[in-house]
Parts: sequence; structure tokens; C-alpha cells
Amino acid sequence: MTVMLAAFEGWNDAGDAASDALKYLQQAWGAKKVASIDPDEYYDFQFTRPTVKRTSSGARKIKWPTTRIAKATVPNTAIDVVFVHGVEPSYKWRAYTAELLAQAAALNVNYVVLVGALLADVPHSRPIPVTATSDEDELRQRLNLEASQYEGPIGIVGVLSELAILAGLPTVSLWAAVPHYVAQSPSPKAQLALLNRLEELLQTPLDTHELSEDAQAWERGVNELATEDPEIAAYVRQLEEAKDTADLPEATGESIAREFERYLKRRGQDTQ
Repeated sequence: MTVMLAAFEGWNDAGDAASDALKYLQQAWGAKKVASIDPDEYYDFQFTRPTVKRTSSGARKIKWPTTRIAKATVPNTAIDVVFVHGVEPSYKWRAYTAELLAQAAALNVNYVVLVGALLADVPHSRPIPVTATSDEDELRQRLNLEASQYEGPIGIVGVLSELAILAGLPTVSLWAAVPHYVAQSPSPKAQLALLNRLEELLQTPLDTHELSEDAQAWERGVNELATEDPEIAAYVRQLEEAKDTADLPEATGESIAREFERYLKRRGQDTQ
């Protein structure tokens, strides 16, 4: 089975949580670049500017905004993952998406998982919500997903989702809700929430201990900042109360069992 994981920097990527989640997986699984998309047709370089960096030899090299495609095999599984990571394009979204789907066909992709992050009225001190949706009836039933009810402006993630489905590729969308009052990058707690959901979808354990420590440190830092401003502190308490009230029905045996199953998988990985 081959799964395409895609995330795009920019409008679809609050706190860089989605793109950072994919970078984490690419590094963990040793992904190798297999293709890229020529940026000249799709980017406004005055808006998404190239950058110049020094190489290890001291030479100057320009890095152009583009989309890179890499591939890896998930260890101890029969799952291949095709990573799509780039900056949301400025022009020709349908042509750009057609290029991505041509790459998906060439790499024998069976499923598409789109990863995004949005700014929301959620408290930093509670678990980061991750919404998992699909327009495929069979996928929704098998993976216990929701049907998307969203109406409004979309980014390249939404366009790719619709066109992938039209191309016959079953598609899942994951969206993490990043607290809007701490929207700057990085957002390790949202990144961790996305990785936990991907862990469930791919049925493969991930070693996220170091990232968990980063997420805890991030939360402590935000706590300290909030206590310095009474208005922010009061606003956070309001969000916490609303979240806790909304989550009361979720304290079910099913949700507890799901968390315990994840714990057992990680414990089994640690003892191997």
C-alpha cells in the first residue's frame, strides 16, 4: 500500500504544525527525494521570495520556493509513504494539482492524507483538537471519520482533496486547531496532535518522546506569558471552561480505550 501525505506552508499551516509534522516523519523514516515541481509556473517570487544560503563549502546558493516529493517505507510494515511538502502556490492551482496527481499515479499511490492546521478559539492548556474528515463513505465507516461540513474559503489543501477524489483516490483530511493567540511557529503541541492522529491512521507506532517534552515546555512557556497579562489569563480561562463543557460527553469508554491502545503500542515499541 502506498499513501501520499501532503502539507503546504502558508495559509493552510498555522504555526507550521502541518509541515513540521511531515518533516518529522520524513526524517524518522529516512525519506529520499524522488521529484520536485518547477516553481516558475506557480509562484509569485515577489510574494514568496527565494532565499540565499551558504553551503557547507561556503558557497552561496539560492533556495527557490517549490514542492518536493520524497518517498520512504515505514519500518516493519508494507506501507510506502510519498511525502508532498511545499509552499502553497500563487498561480494555476488546477494545473499544479494535476501535476501532483500525475506524480501520485506514477508512484502508485492508493490513498491520500492531507494535513493542515488552522487558527481557532481553543485553549493552549487542553489537548489540541484534530478533525479527521473524508468524503468517502467506506473510509468514514472503517476509520470512524466525519464528513466535512465546512463552507467558505479554501487553500490548496481543499483543492487537492476534491481533485484527488475525482481522480478516484480515497482521501482523508486532518486539521489541527492552533490557539490563535499563540499562532507563531513552532507549535509543537499541535504538531504532536497531528502525529498522534497519523499514528492511528497508519497503524504504526511513532517515537515522539522528545517532541512531547517540547510540547510540555511550550505549554509552560505560554502559561507564564498568560499570567503576566490579566486580560489574556481571563480569556484563556473562558476558553478552558467552554472546552471542558463541550468535551464532557467525550469521556466515553471508547475514547479511553483508544488512548490506552495507543499507550500499549508505544510501550511495546520501547521494549523491543
